[in-house]
Amino acid sequence: MESILEALYRGQLHPDETIVPSHPEYRRLGRQIGAMTEKWRKELSDEMFRELEEYSDLCVSLNSLHVEAAFIHGFRLGANMIIEVMSKREELIPNAASGVS
Repeated sequence: MESILEALYRGQLHPDETIVPSHPEYRRLGRQIGAMTEKWRKELSDEMFRELEEYSDLCVSLNSLHVEAAFIHGFRLGANMIIEVMSKREELIPNAASGVS
């Protein structure tokens, strides 16, 4: 089995492409967006619909940058938590030399 670090180094990890939210609203909201998009495709002129798609693409790009920043922040926070825990581990292990059990 390949390690996570090896997979990361080789560019084999793509969590942004494989994550599907498990929130119960996710699929329902996706269907709603699809239905509204089709409604607007029929009701708007080609030019207006293209502008709406450009707006939507900009919103997706902005959201993607936010999600990336949140991922990095969360990863750093988790790593710092591990560092803090590991740096204090000696406090949790009784010192046999002191006679404390």
